[in-house]
Amino acid sequence: MKKIVALLPMKAHSERVKGKNFREFAGKPLFRWILGTLLSVNEIDQIVINTDARDILASNGLFDSEKVLIRDRKPDICGDFVSMNSIIKDDIQAISAETYLMTHTTNPLLSSESIRLALKEYQNGLAEGKDSLFTVNRYQTRFYRDNGSPVNHDPENLIRTQDLEPWYEENSNLYIFSSSSFEATRARIGKTPILFPTPPMESQDIDDQTGWVVAELFALTKEIHRAHSME
Repeated sequence: MKKIVALLPMKAHSERVKGKNFREFAGKPLFRWILGTLLSVNEIDQIVINTDARDILASNGLFDSEKVLIRDRKPDICGDFVSMNSIIKDDIQAISAETYLMTHTTNPLLSSESIRLALKEYQNGLAEGKDSLFTVNRYQTRFYRDNGSPVNHDPENLIRTQDLEPWYEENSNLYIFSSSSFEATRARIGKTPILFPTPPMESQDIDDQTGWVVAELFALTKEIHRAHSME
């Protein structure tokens, strides 16, 4: 049994940003960004790509290898309305591992450092009764409902925003779990999860064209800074 397996689902069709998984993003196909990051994390034993786009991957130079396994997606779990948990279940049933790590091609800026830290926190959390981990955006700001009523503060007793209770938004960057925690909830988030905040620069999740533009600007800026640091 492998110790850590990364799940990287990838489909050919994309409804809001056409062909986004394979479209050029800041100089290379989008999927190459997170795949390259996963390959750089030595703790990961294997990367499993569940896909209906093997031919497209091949045209982009990606084939099965010692570290990367491409699994052809079964017809009954293809399509835009299939739950991601169904795809994860199929991978878990086919590939045994102590720990599963799942991310998306739409998280191109997630760093290897954040992945390693998340894995370490997950392992430490197991000893404390935690069963899974997912990444979040952390907010300390004033929220309102659509009718103007306050959600997390008292307008008649304003306190500093940094003193407000933090609120957390699931950002879909990264999930870490075991087969037993998945079985317990039938989902990638278990019953006693760890919430793991990721840096804002890394937390871009490309869901539409605006998200694409913003993430690409961040990526290009990151590449410029890296080039300058090497001079």
